[in-house]
Amino acid sequence: MSEARRNDVNSTRHTIVFATIVCVICAALVAVAAVTLKPAQQANALLYKEKNVLLAAGLIEPGDKIGTAEVEAIFKRSIRPRLVDLATGELLSEAGHDARRFDQRAARNDPATSRSAPDNLAGIRRLPNHGVVYFITEGGNVDQIVIPIEGLGMWGTIYGFMSLDSDGNTIRGLTYYDQRETPGLGGEIANPTWQALWHGRKAYDPQWNVGIQVIKGVAGPPENDPMHVDGLSGATITSKAITHLVQFWLGPQGYGKFLTHFREGLTL
Repeated sequence: MSEARRNDVNSTRHTIVFATIVCVICAALVAVAAVTLKPAQQANALLYKEKNVLLAAGLIEPGDKIGTAEVEAIFKRSIRPRLVDLATGELLSEAGHDARRFDQRAARNDPATSRSAPDNLAGIRRLPNHGVVYFITEGGNVDQIVIPIEGLGMWGTIYGFMSLDSDGNTIRGLTYYDQRETPGLGGEIANPTWQALWHGRKAYDPQWNVGIQVIKGVAGPPENDPMHVDGLSGATITSKAITHLVQFWLGPQGYGKFLTHFREGLTL
């Protein structure tokens, strides 16, 4: 290589041009990969979410290995998702609304499909105008309903699902599938053993005020202590966060108005 050619290769101009070309090529590859993989990522996210709906409803057990076909079969047989107007508690028409693929997080983050939340202890700043409800049917009748719940934990937002019996009060199941709480402490909210403690508890007191809460220490059995759940040892902040977020979504700003209609005989 001639001296002039060598100097040109080592020049600042050549370095900048080479780096620019590499950056453009890498950016193009990333963009293509993102576009190409997006449908698969969305499908996997939906599958993961729906598996947790099934877990909350007790239709599958923790650790069960099921794929898209099995989830699809269960939804076709037993689950009917519907959208609810959270402000009124009324069900939206199924026409023109794909409740199963409704992205509640995206709706909450979009000013066009959400509103500011009132002051609350759950750390919720915006509310989607619509929320999804999963009706679990058995023999043509509604056996239970599953609602999404979320709220601010110690290190970030906690997302989960709660299942209520056909009485709109008795808790059938609970799962937290996306959370950043401290492993071994607040992270125990994802432990199936702790989640099982919610089964049979009551969401509301006899006057239909939201009453369920996580207490410090050990709660009694559901039949004797229906509105208390064992606290998480060493995780007071997370325990309080769970109380706040569950109470918010069971209350009038969340699904409370819908649940009142449901208890009064709302039909699909």
